[in-house]
Amino acid sequence: MLTDTHIHLDLKEYADDLPQVLMCSENQGVSRWIVPAISSANWARLPVLHQQYPNLYYAFGLHPWFLANETDQALIELELLLQQRPAGLVAIGECGLDGAIEVPMSLQITMLEKQLALASEYQLPVILHSRKAHNELLRIVKKFKLPPGGVWHAFSGSRQQAEQFIELGFMLGIGGVITYPRAEKTRKAVAKLPVESLLLETDGPTMPLFQRQGARNEPAYIPEVLMELSMLKQMSPDMLGEAIERNVEKMFRIPVQK
Repeated sequence: MLTDTHIHLDLKEYADDLPQVLMCSENQGVSRWIVPAISSANWARLPVLHQQYPNLYYAFGLHPWFLANETDQALIELELLLQQRPAGLVAIGECGLDGAIEVPMSLQITMLEKQLALASEYQLPVILHSRKAHNELLRIVKKFKLPPGGVWHAFSGSRQQAEQFIELGFMLGIGGVITYPRAEKTRKAVAKLPVESLLLETDGPTMPLFQRQGARNEPAYIPEVLMELSMLKQMSPDMLGEAIERNVEKMFRIPVQK
């Protein structure tokens, strides 16, 4: 049984058929999901989803893409939620840095640092978004004591960059990128990285797998990512899947599925 550790099931793209999406996912052996919020507007829906689907876990966070719509009040609300520690909450995120958007980097850094401070205080892992800002993100993460570590979501960097985050207790979210033959740098990096530092994710509804471009990404496709990863790692899919599920338990403190 597998886990999709990064899937935005709370978004409108799944609103019309979420029960069917989850049923299809379970039929493919993917019976647990972690949903990271992208804005404060999504937070209230996540505990409700966990009540409806107990194997759906979640994270509260502020994604860099949507910071223009957020205020300091969101950070106050975030801390109040962390104090309550509602059932199903396993991380802070999605947060991070993006060097390819118009949101001022100064604002991105300020909001990220405040979320990292909360992660340190409340002993939760962080789910990090990183695009064209890896070195700056690494510099900032090093400033905070984050014993639970976190996840570099949608990893598409180099082996050296990955190892720098692994040294800080982070794992890498491996998704559809590795199914693209042209993603040679990332495929080579993943092949050399320790299994103990890898997680599976789709980032649905976006980030489609190779030959699924233009279609909605779904958690049912996790076995395809696992199969590609098993070829890169030269391991059996069953053994690799079991090892990665142990990583899920370690990072998010939720039981391995039987």
